[in-house]
Amino acid sequence: MTMYAALLRGINVGGHKKVPMAELRSLLSDMGFGSVRTHLQSGNAVFDSGHGDEDSLATEISTALAEHFGFAVDVLVRDSDYLQAVIDACPFPADKLEPKQLHVTYLSKQVRPEHLASVDPLEFAPEDYKLGDRALYLYAPEGLGRSRLAVALARPALLKGVIATSRNWNTVLKLAELTHD
Repeated sequence: MTMYAALLRGINVGGHKKVPMAELRSLLSDMGFGSVRTHLQSGNAVFDSGHGDEDSLATEISTALAEHFGFAVDVLVRDSDYLQAVIDACPFPADKLEPKQLHVTYLSKQVRPEHLASVDPLEFAPEDYKLGDRALYLYAPEGLGRSRLAVALARPALLKGVIATSRNWNTVLKLAELTHD
C-alpha cells in the first residue's frame, strides 16, 4: 500500500463549496481507501491505496466528490515520497522562518520558468518565489493574505491549464508526517 495526500482546491472558503471533513473521510473510505484521515477544514486528506497512480486517483476522487456534493472540486493527489521531497528541496531557510511566511503551491503539472517570466521577483521584494518539481515555493513575510506576489502568480494566464492549490508550511510538514505514519 502507498500512502497519499489528497489536496482539494477551493473548498470551505467563505461558505462556498462546503465539504465537511467527516463526510470526506466517509466518502474516501467508501471508495475503498484505507487509513483515511483529514487535516484541518481546508481539504487535506491522507489515505492508502494499492491501486492507481496520482493522476488516476485524483480523477477518481474528483468524480466521487462531484457526484456526492453536486459541485466540481479540483483534486491533486501526491504520494508520501513526493511530499517529503518537496520539503527536502525547499529553497528557502524554512527552519528560520515563521510558518505563515512560507507556502507551497502544488501544481498539477510542471511549470517551466518561462511561464512565470513576466513576474519579476525584484518588483515584489522582499517577497520571493522559486519553482520546484510540480511545486511553487512562496516566501511571503507578511503572510499569504497580504502577498502582492501571490496575487501576481495566481493570474490565470500564467498557469493556464494547471490546477494549483496552496498550503502553508505547517500543513506541508503535517501532510508529509501523516503520510509517513
